[in-house]
Amino acid sequence: MRQITRTQLSQWDLTMLTDDATLVVSELVTNAIKHGKGRPVGLRVRRSACELRIEVTDGTPTPAQLRSAHLADENGRGLLLVAAVAKEWGVSPDGTMTWCSLAIPDGRS
Repeated sequence: MRQITRTQLSQWDLTMLTDDATLVVSELVTNAIKHGKGRPVGLRVRRSACELRIEVTDGTPTPAQLRSAHLADENGRGLLLVAAVAKEWGVSPDGTMTWCSLAIPDGRS
């Protein structure tokens, strides 16, 4: 899914967002696989004039939540990373989709 994202960003001439977008996709997809209870995972990448929106679905009604990971924890920082690089992020009302948006730099719309 990271490669799909990289390819699409290249086609849209938005390669300056590749690092942040692939990090977000990696974290959201990993969460979906880990917590999706074997359900199919979906990825949708859309753009508007001012933002790139990334949506990951897992069909599970349990919404993703920020956690406080301790120093020794191996997990629990994914959404913190998403929140750090994204303009905003959230979860669909039914809990089955986690999304975020990245700002498209001026002059790239």
